[in-house]
This record gives sequence, C-alpha cells and structure tokens, in this order.
Amino acid sequence: MSSFRFLLSRRWAGFTVFVLILAYGTWWLGQWQFDRLEDRKASNQIVRANEDAEPAPVSDVLAPGEKVAEKDEWRRVSATGMYAVDDTIIWRYRTPDDAKGVDIVVPLVLADGNAVLVDRGWLQTESQDQFEDLPAPPSGEVTITGWVRADGTGDSTDVARVDGYHATRALSSAQVAKVVDEPLLTGWLHLDTESPEPATQLRQADLPELDNGPHFFYGLQWWFFGVLAIAGFFYLMYDERRTQHQDAPAPADDTADGDEPADERSRKKAAKLAQKQAVKAAYQAAYEKDRSGKS
Repeated sequence: MSSFRFLLSRRWAGFTVFVLILAYGTWWLGQWQFDRLEDRKASNQIVRANEDAEPAPVSDVLAPGEKVAEKDEWRRVSATGMYAVDDTIIWRYRTPDDAKGVDIVVPLVLADGNAVLVDRGWLQTESQDQFEDLPAPPSGEVTITGWVRADGTGDSTDVARVDGYHATRALSSAQVAKVVDEPLLTGWLHLDTESPEPATQLRQADLPELDNGPHFFYGLQWWFFGVLAIAGFFYLMYDERRTQHQDAPAPADDTADGDEPADERSRKKAAKLAQKQAVKAAYQAAYEKDRSGKS
C-alpha cells in the first residue's frame, strides 16, 4: 500500500473529491432522464386511452374552479351552445411549422349559462397587433367536439386589449374569466369538429406525439460520462504509481550470480586477490633470483 501513498497528497485528494462529485452528478442526471421517460410513458398511455374513448359531455369533465385532472388531458368531449363572438380571444405568437400567426379562441356558451373556451384553430397573419377580417364561427346553435387542455400559467397568460380584441400569449380560463361576461369552465378545448361547419376552416391543432422522446439515450449518455470519469481516474492513478516506481532508485541487491549471498562473494573476491598477489610475488622472486645469477 505504500506505493499508493501519493493519494494522500492535497492534489490527489482534491482530484478524488472532484471525480466523486462528477460521478454522482452524472448518475443523478441519468436517473432524472429515466424518471422523465417513465412520466412520458404514463402520459402517453393516458393520451392514447383518451383519444380512443367516445366523447363525453364537457360538463362531466370540466367544472368552474376545478383544476383539470391529469387523467383528463387530451380527453375528447362534446358540447352544444352558441359562440360569444364579441368575447373573441386572440392567442398571439403561434408558430406551427415556423409560420407566423394566431389562434382564434371563442367562448361557447352552454345551455346552463356556463361557457367553455374553444380554440377554433390557427390563422396565418402578417402582424401580431392588427387583426382584420377574422373568420367567423358558425352562427346559432353549434355542436362541437374537442380535446381537453389544462390552463397555462405565468405572466404570459395575462390578457390585454390589442386592436379591439382581447389578446394573450398563453391561454388560461382563469385570466380570461376576468375580461368576459360569461362564467367559464376551468380549462379549454382544442377544436376537433364543428356542426354546422364554418364558412372558413381554420387549421386544427396537431395531437401530441406519442413517442418516448430522447430520455432513454440521454440517460445512458449521462451514465456513460460517469463511468468514463471513474475509469479515467483509475487510469491516472495507475499511471502515477507506475511513474513513481520507474523514478525510484533501485534498492541494494544482496544477491548476485543467482541467489549467492554478498559475504560469500566478498570472500571469493578476497581469495582471488590473494592469489593474484601470490603469483605476482612469485614472479618477482624469480626475477630477482635470475638477476642475481647473472651478476
């Protein structure tokens, strides 16, 4: 374990904490995407069931002051009444397929005196401040079917007066109720059918897409980033340990020539030295004797 003592340094301690936070963050973001996927599946199931159901009377689904239930989003309902054309609402800045235009919303007054907001469809316009020759809805008693939608929220639901009409950037029955005479059911309807048919048809709203969206792949992507961060940390740790091992001085070797002890090597070296000295002395003696004989 001594070779991993570098992990206790300030630099590596900070790096470890950073990787742990990063790994937790990517795990949390991945789980968030998978939770959104489950919510999307549940919502799609509700929409599919509502789309396949027979239209219900609007008063059985919507009521004044009662929030639209999640299970009733995109439920198909029917209603009979008369359009209050004088209370037409212009829903501004509507851009299907990136085209400029507005939605025309008209309250439909029911037999009991309540009214329901009906988004009759989209109309292309050149201006968001001037509206001329708006297509009129059918006159007299009208029977419609439509898709239930919940109110919008936020400041964009405020209703203003623009070119003689009530106008908003997001539709909320609670805000519209402040400027019209009729008591409104909470929520509103995307128009599906009208009987009798109007002289000029508006573009109808598209039903929501029922795919699962990109949440599954986004979740996998975040988890992959987390695994990559952890794998990178361990690789860098391994590389640091290897570098330190290469840079460290080699320890003294107590053995050589296999497993021979150092003292045995010293003894042999001393013996060889003594032998060399003895041979040298013998040669010296022989040389001196030869020299004496010649003298």
